[in-house]
Amino acid sequence: MKTVLITAFEPFGGERINPSWEAVKQLEGRIIAGATVRARQLPCVFGLALMRLQAAMEETQPAVVIAVGQAGGRVDMTVERVAINVDDARIPDNQGNQPVDTPVVPGGPAAWFSTLPIKATVQALREAGIPASVSQSAGTYVCNHVMYGLLQAQAAGGGMVKGGFIHIPWLPEQAVHHPGAASMALQTVVEGLTIAIRVALSVETDLRHSGGATH
Repeated sequence: MKTVLITAFEPFGGERINPSWEAVKQLEGRIIAGATVRARQLPCVFGLALMRLQAAMEETQPAVVIAVGQAGGRVDMTVERVAINVDDARIPDNQGNQPVDTPVVPGGPAAWFSTLPIKATVQALREAGIPASVSQSAGTYVCNHVMYGLLQAQAAGGGMVKGGFIHIPWLPEQAVHHPGAASMALQTVVEGLTIAIRVALSVETDLRHSGGATH
């Protein structure tokens, strides 16, 4: 049976919870589209997060890896298109590291593109009534760091693993402390991630329609 590895982060930036882990931990052990889901939490720490991700990949030998992270202020589930080879932290990570203009992988390509069917995922989420879009930037914090490292490892392994990143909004109990900010219910996120896993396992060629942005 195939395995899907889905990761999420511990809380950071003063938040007491991280919605990515609150959702992802509910998927541990589920069977989706004939594959077993394994959920793992990553530290919000540059470098260490990639070490833990690599260990989890070696442990589970997944066919698909989906990393999930919090994007407070975003209004929908955003499927990331690209990770760039730079760490440029606006705030320190959970061990006080704050790299500026530092490559994720010295000498690595400027960017890696997700190997998930990102547009098919967005379409499936919308058809299920879940707000979703393609995102053109995973930022320059630990989320982008993990996405880039994941795709670098995938390429080094011959591209046998599909991989990518999905950002999710705050949960309502977080958004209440950020007046005017969007939020998404936990069970909606769990349903959305279930759909994303199913699409990743079943779609080999992504849809070809516009998912771009003007700015």
